Amino acid sequence: MAIQVIATALPEVKIIEPKVFGDARGFFFESFNMREFDEQVEAGVEFVQDNHSRSARGVLRGLHYQIEHAQGKLVRVVEGEVFDVAVDVRKSSPNFGKWAGVNLSAENHRQLWVPPGFAHGFVVLSDSAQFLYKTTDYWYQAHERSIVWNDPDIGIEWPIDFEPLLAAKDAAGKRLAEADCFA
Repeated sequence: MAIQVIATALPEVKIIEPKVFGDARGFFFESFNMREFDEQVEAGVEFVQDNHSRSARGVLRGLHYQIEHAQGKLVRVVEGEVFDVAVDVRKSSPNFGKWAGVNLSAENHRQLWVPPGFAHGFVVLSDSAQFLYKTTDYWYQAHERSIVWNDPDIGIEWPIDFEPLLAAKDAAGKRLAEADCFA
């Protein structure tokens, strides 16, 4: 197999590590293989959109989710490094309000599968980062929600010693206790 799947603190959220073939010329790896994803990560997933963002050091995006048209996201970094986080926002889950985080970088080639029902965010640790992700549904502004990045009830241990740069919608994010969540 060309990927290794690594468990996180949240059983549905998975780290995907590709087999990288490298030599003096550079490297090669399959960044996505539907058959392997279906067999090893989650069966029946259909991706409909690819997104690409670039952010400067200290930018924190998230914690985002869509309350309707929930999106699963397969995320990776192709330049720089981020600390990437998923938060379970399904009230019926035994892991409601818990989080998992992982460093994703151009060097480690890791990806993170964030299924529907989870909020997602990241902070840029390098000078800049280019972040790519596939989604299982389209973006609908009316259904987008944001949980504040530093909600003490969630207690994410962001590996930063600075105030992150936030978009207005992220600065105005709600605490989990006040947010629209999945049943």
